[in-house]
Amino acid sequence: MHKQKVADGQGPAQLTSGSRPASGGRLSRMELRRHVGLQIGIDAVCLTVGLGAAYLGRFSLSPLTDTGFWMITVVAVCLLYFVGTALHLYLGRYRFGGFDEVLALLCSVVLTTIGTIVVDVAFGRSGRMPAGMLPLAGAVGLVLMFGVRYLWRLTGERRRRQQQRTGSEPIIVFGAGEGADRVLASMLRTPDSPYAPVALLDDDPHTWNLALGGVRVRGGREAIATVARQTGARTLLVAIPSADAALLREITTVAENAGLVVKVLPRVVDLIDGRVDVRDIRDLDLTDLLGRCQIQTDVGSVAGYVTGRRVLVTGAGGSIGSELCRQLYRYHPQELIMLDRDESALRAVQISIHGQAIADDETVVLCDIRDVEGVNAVFTRYRPQVVFHAAALKHLPLLERFPGESVKTNVWGTMTVLDAAVSVGVERFVNISTDKAANPTSVLGYSKRITERLTASVPADARRGVFVSVRFGNVLGSQGSVLRVFASQLAAGGPLTVTHPDVTRYFMTVEEAVELVVQAGALGGNGDVLVLDMGQPVRIADVARRLATRGPRPVEVVYTGLSPGEKLHEDLFDDDERDIRRHHPLISYVSAPAIDRQHVLALAPWGDPETTRAALRRLAQPHTARPHPAARIGAAEAPSVVGNDR
Repeated sequence: MHKQKVADGQGPAQLTSGSRPASGGRLSRMELRRHVGLQIGIDAVCLTVGLGAAYLGRFSLSPLTDTGFWMITVVAVCLLYFVGTALHLYLGRYRFGGFDEVLALLCSVVLTTIGTIVVDVAFGRSGRMPAGMLPLAGAVGLVLMFGVRYLWRLTGERRRRQQQRTGSEPIIVFGAGEGADRVLASMLRTPDSPYAPVALLDDDPHTWNLALGGVRVRGGREAIATVARQTGARTLLVAIPSADAALLREITTVAENAGLVVKVLPRVVDLIDGRVDVRDIRDLDLTDLLGRCQIQTDVGSVAGYVTGRRVLVTGAGGSIGSELCRQLYRYHPQELIMLDRDESALRAVQISIHGQAIADDETVVLCDIRDVEGVNAVFTRYRPQVVFHAAALKHLPLLERFPGESVKTNVWGTMTVLDAAVSVGVERFVNISTDKAANPTSVLGYSKRITERLTASVPADARRGVFVSVRFGNVLGSQGSVLRVFASQLAAGGPLTVTHPDVTRYFMTVEEAVELVVQAGALGGNGDVLVLDMGQPVRIADVARRLATRGPRPVEVVYTGLSPGEKLHEDLFDDDERDIRRHHPLISYVSAPAIDRQHVLALAPWGDPETTRAALRRLAQPHTARPHPAARIGAAEAPSVVGNDR
């Protein structure tokens, strides 16, 4: 096995500085002997010099004419060869000058010294080199061996750095911590690295005299523009894998004003074994700038209520629903039923999970939650134990124009799914809500607040499971996301439209949001609304301006004014709700007051839009007495069809 490793050219004992032989990376037997012979020769010279130095220090005489000195030197060199070979030091296991050979070299010299002392004492030599001098000789020889290796490594790194400067792009590295140290080492030891580090920057003044791999720290973020001019760099790498969105926004603003392109490293949780490589460097995207919340999921608690269970997801073809299906599938449910009214979206999520569209897959269900009989039939057939209800209409301006549709889908559709879940004894029901349900001012907010209250109103005597809601804000890349709108506008040549210069929104990636939703499903109790921590709100105008500067040509940002029902700033909590975090640092608990189902059934989605809007607003309030008379309908007109979107 060992011989195979050497033959494959993987023997790091090569004395080259990172390059491999021209024969495709394989070391011939002759080349291996030459390399090993040179390595042994260097170590033998170092050990001989160490013995000579110890002799000279002890007697102040030249050892060259002392036969006893040369005898013990020959013994020591022979022992070093045999011990080093036994420890694979001279068999190609370690790269010459690499840190991984330190222990083998240390053990070889220590064992050689001990063996030499044993030989010297055993033969009772009466020469002029006492055995007590041999440890000093070994120490001096070891220092020389380390020194030669250090100089070899340093020379190789300088040569590679010279090569990089002629063919690689100069880059400024921000951050002088462990991430920077590792990525610098990767740049310097990679012969074809596309980047050559020319300067380090860090906001910590204690690092300003530091140099990593020969690259010196030259100040903090205030020095970005100056260092860029001095070095000619056009790229800045933020080498802080744990950097949050606020820090990235601040550094990016300064860097882009200095004409630099910003790149980043992956998050700590995305790195394999914590290793950073030059190939990990990637472009900065808006996901980094809008939120890099790092989530630690309690896999045990999630698996406890998903693994081996029949799980149903409504709105499975949407942004949230499809990601829910992908993440839930990892926990090995007994059956994952994906329900949606959009056949193309269902096919797409099926392919994303299984790699193919299976025509006869009975876990893919085409159904509209506005169809009461259809939903009941699905629940009766599959009898799910866990339900994630993600189906909803959520386009705020359209729902303001057509509030009756929010009643049919968001309100009555949720009631239909809740009733079906109760009828089959669902163990856990998770209703996906929105931050617009907190202090609602729009039809979307009213309808989703009502669904929270409906979920909390499932009678205790009618259910045997836990029914909770999860509330969070905008999801990056979802249907209707502002980023998708901006991308479409950029592709069309602009302008980018923003409702108000000061409007802010909470953002979270779909993966992070769904991971917390799944986690919240394990933590909530009946009547709870679990609110996800969305970080700090982001000014939409700043996002638009940043995107406008990145386009192929300048794009204008135009302000259109707030839409009806739209807030300037979103809330995560009602005015009377408190932020209480019982189990998870990113999940808060609030309560939703119960609501009378008869008031919900009394809504009139087919009537005047303003009347429907007013009725929704009344029902969304914490304490609802009686429905508005104009919103009443007869019991016979109660909904028989109620629906789904994403």
